[in-house]
Amino acid sequence: MTRDTAPTAAALRIDCAAEAERISRWIVETLANRLHRRGLVVAVSGGIDSSVCAALAVRAVGAKRVHALLLPERDSSSASTERGLQLAMHLGVPHEVFDIAPALVALGCYERRDAAIRRVFPEYGPGWRNKLAIAGGTRGGINYFKLVVQSDDGLLQEARLPLREYLEIVAATNFKQRVRKTIDYFHADRLNYAVVGTPNRLEYDQGFFVKGGDGFADLKPIAHLYKTQVYAMAEWLGLPQEICTAQPTTDTYTLPQGQDEFYFALPFPQMDLALWSLNHGVGAADLALALDIDMAGAERIYADIAAKRRAARYLHASAETIDPLGLMATAPRLEHA
Repeated sequence: MTRDTAPTAAALRIDCAAEAERISRWIVETLANRLHRRGLVVAVSGGIDSSVCAALAVRAVGAKRVHALLLPERDSSSASTERGLQLAMHLGVPHEVFDIAPALVALGCYERRDAAIRRVFPEYGPGWRNKLAIAGGTRGGINYFKLVVQSDDGLLQEARLPLREYLEIVAATNFKQRVRKTIDYFHADRLNYAVVGTPNRLEYDQGFFVKGGDGFADLKPIAHLYKTQVYAMAEWLGLPQEICTAQPTTDTYTLPQGQDEFYFALPFPQMDLALWSLNHGVGAADLALALDIDMAGAERIYADIAAKRRAARYLHASAETIDPLGLMATAPRLEHA
């Protein structure tokens, strides 16, 4: 076990031209032979994953047969919408912007979330901001979530979330992804298009999606690509630099929040390398060298990946039936996050 045997970022390098061609052929074949749809609907957030998916969709079927949707809400960053519009113009695809906030208000998304927050911070009110942050797992404990709030005068406070409040905040905010998916499928139905899912391999593997929300799609063209590879693909595809350099965020809560802070154990370059290492049988000692951490820390990262995989089984699972019905023997399995 030496520095020479420890994995490096080079392990994640791909031939972007060959991969883009392979994905494009797969999209065309999937649409024609399995889904029997005319084109593709892509919800674009201004982030790297949806941008690459949209660009690959255009490469496969042409801009006129790709319909892009921008679906902001009250807590969305205006920068995300601006990047999404920039992408749509860059690709030349038909696109629509639809503010889902009124639907979320009617469903009680913000009201239920804020009520749960006030049970932890009774003073929480208008002008305050919030986010969730994960803790525990990479330090040897059980993962748990902290609630972070910022008052209207800028004071930050945090507290460990009780289970009831954590579940209600997450349940309320999941409305956002589920409403967006409803709109995706409205446009897919009216156009006879298929819906593109945008998770990368890290998100797909670790369950970073909402069941019945962003986890629901007809095809997922980058679910085999690590996040690092998606960034490389964006550069190769010539996407706008603002998109190629955008850092991954949840864009769900009102305080700035990185995906690693909310869910993953590490920033995505290190998390990709850890997941790749586990998938390729790299021992914890070599991972420790690669990440410049101690052996115990590497073992905790592998344990955290395994724990999230166990939790993700429910998210990936299709509905249970009493008897195996055999209906999917020749048909595509559409609800498979």
